[in-house]
Amino acid sequence: MKLSIRNIHKYLSFFISLQLLLWTVSGIYFSFNKIELVRGEQYRLPSSFSLNLDQLKGNFENISNFDVVNRVDQQILIISDPSGRKYLDSNGSPVSMLTVEQAKLTVKENSILNPIDVFLIDQDRNGSEYRGRELPLYQVLSLNKDQKSINVYVNPYSGKIVAIRSMQWKIWDLMWGFHIMDWQTRDNINNFLLKVFSILALISSVSGVLLFFRFRINP
Repeated sequence: MKLSIRNIHKYLSFFISLQLLLWTVSGIYFSFNKIELVRGEQYRLPSSFSLNLDQLKGNFENISNFDVVNRVDQQILIISDPSGRKYLDSNGSPVSMLTVEQAKLTVKENSILNPIDVFLIDQDRNGSEYRGRELPLYQVLSLNKDQKSINVYVNPYSGKIVAIRSMQWKIWDLMWGFHIMDWQTRDNINNFLLKVFSILALISSVSGVLLFFRFRINP
């Protein structure tokens, strides 16, 4: 029986050694990188504005969520009601999408980045930098002070910067995929492989503890 435990530990450890290495390496990377910096919070500029609610016009009944943001030269109301999400101006009228130049100006006014080019994204893609965000989005290719490329994603109706993606974020995302064993969407933490390897790692650890203390188990 003692030999069986040793064999279980030996072959299980060999089988899961690569994934254990990936868990360790990714865990080290996570612990040495602040999530705020990974998300690009250091590039954002603080913003504030005043609002007179008495000036707002329109029908605001049955609202589940209400927000007000500054969009270039106007204030936008973001309203959620039973019919969905709406982007309105102060008169209660739907707003049009930002132009390409306005998208660049949004990045320039709300971050320390230098916008270079703009692309409209209207189709979702598995594992994308903007996954989980409402489409369409403007992808604003920008440069930081070191001339490194940064992708800024802007909601074309509200003008809000919804995500900032740098190479640091891409490495983090890759490490996260290794960590949860989901290399495509990198979002599914309940996948089958992770469950199986977690159980095997537990068995390997328990068998290692048994061998360490040299438990004598009668056959």
